[in-house]
Amino acid sequence: MTDASAPENEVMLTSDGRSLKSSLNRALRREKIRALLLIAPLLLFIILTFVAPIVDMLFRSVENEIVGNTLPDTVEVLAEWDPETGELPSERAFEALYADLFLAAEAKQHTRLGSRLNYEQSGISSVFRSSGRSLDDVGELTQDVLEDLDPAWEEASFWYGIMQGTGDPANGLLKSRRDRLAALTTEDMSGDIGFLPGSDISVVLPRTAAAYSDFAIFTAIADEDVVSEEEPWEGVYAAIGLDLQDPALREGILAYDGPGAAQLNAALEAELPVINYREAMIEIDDGWADLSNWEVIKTYSPRYTDGYFLNAIDMRNGADGAEWRPENEQLYLTLFLRTMLMSLAITFSCILLGYPIAWLMANLPARSANLLMILVLLPFWTSLLVRTSAWKVLLQQQGVINDLLVGIGLLDDANRLVMINNATGTIIAMTHILLPFMVLPLYSVLKTIPPSYLRAAKSLGATDWTAFWRVYFPQSVPGIGAGSILVFITAIGYYITPEIVGGTKGVFISNRIAFHISSSLNWGLAAALGAILLTLVLALYWVYDRLVGIDNVKLGG
Repeated sequence: MTDASAPENEVMLTSDGRSLKSSLNRALRREKIRALLLIAPLLLFIILTFVAPIVDMLFRSVENEIVGNTLPDTVEVLAEWDPETGELPSERAFEALYADLFLAAEAKQHTRLGSRLNYEQSGISSVFRSSGRSLDDVGELTQDVLEDLDPAWEEASFWYGIMQGTGDPANGLLKSRRDRLAALTTEDMSGDIGFLPGSDISVVLPRTAAAYSDFAIFTAIADEDVVSEEEPWEGVYAAIGLDLQDPALREGILAYDGPGAAQLNAALEAELPVINYREAMIEIDDGWADLSNWEVIKTYSPRYTDGYFLNAIDMRNGADGAEWRPENEQLYLTLFLRTMLMSLAITFSCILLGYPIAWLMANLPARSANLLMILVLLPFWTSLLVRTSAWKVLLQQQGVINDLLVGIGLLDDANRLVMINNATGTIIAMTHILLPFMVLPLYSVLKTIPPSYLRAAKSLGATDWTAFWRVYFPQSVPGIGAGSILVFITAIGYYITPEIVGGTKGVFISNRIAFHISSSLNWGLAAALGAILLTLVLALYWVYDRLVGIDNVKLGG
């Protein structure tokens, strides 16, 4: 019975006067926070060591900022150029290329760009290297004329005074040049440089003000020198030559009355060398007359690219979009297929060899089973490099195995087996190395299968084979599944063993990933290859789950 005098909507309270419902919710939240704090160190560890590297890898596989950061003005001009015309870019593009390359060469970044583009077009890196060594010569043509016209142009203080001007500081220009240098060198360029470009001179001589600001920032921060005591780069002389010969700027220069006005007016009337930057750059390196080099720069100028992924599947970006590479340059699809097939072969060989061992360990007395366990674990106590090198000694044509077969008469000395530097050697060596990863999960599952099941099946008239296949084997499938996943996923990521015993016919895609990370330094392609490999593994994992069911995978119990 209920108390008729109690209100229908009476709220139940705790001893401290709080609502029972809110107190329960508060206690539940407290438990959740406590549980989260307990797993927070592990969660942080997983994020830092697993999630973050994968995210970074995926980003590197599409990141392509180096072209835009190194040649920003050139990229902007090339946006209007159509390679389909069959003509080289305009003179303005060559002027921008000179200015961009000069700054990149001073920052020693032009070779990095050349190396990046060389992944797409072989030989273009030498064009950037040779150009970086000869850019000073172009600016010296204008420098010699100005210094002959007035010795003041040789003085660092004279340049410093002109570029500071008399108007307000051009803070916007200085900030934009700082940002550009910071992107180019990936260094902090925000420090004090002891120089502020004048807003008046920045309007009168825009190219010169930008070039001198680059010089000032780099001199003060990177070289740690005093700007007013250093003569500007030859690139600054090249820039003032362009400004003095620009008809659109002539009126402003004549009206300028700040520091150095007399020298500027005199230079304006002098016969300065007319530099054709297209001819000058081609004279420095005839690679700049190659239309395909310009196409590569334009194609890979966006900050994000699919070029790495196309290269990873033996394709490339062409004039008409994605296209297959020449047949003699196709490599990666073959390596992906080889990696998958050989990893499957290694997995099956581990099952064939590991199942009998695990069965013996599960059915022998404890003492004998422990001895077998020690023998299974023994390879873990030996260096991977030592084990792999031992297989190289065993498998070579003058090795132990061939000598034994010849010695007992099974092989003729002239027909020794070729088991090294091919897929056979890789499969044999990796089966030996990965066999424990199959035996241990199998053993843990087989140990839980009661022997009475087989006896019951035989008592009902089943043969030994029928009892094994219909009763025993199905119960061992979870162990096979667990061992197969361990062996297969470990196998596709191996690169030391295939590198030593595989030769050209037994290496995996992981060997190329390691090569691009440690030798060629093409991290973008390595990241793309790794991302594709990760996708393939996840796809195979999904197929396995659909066919077998991941819930059926067990490590014992």
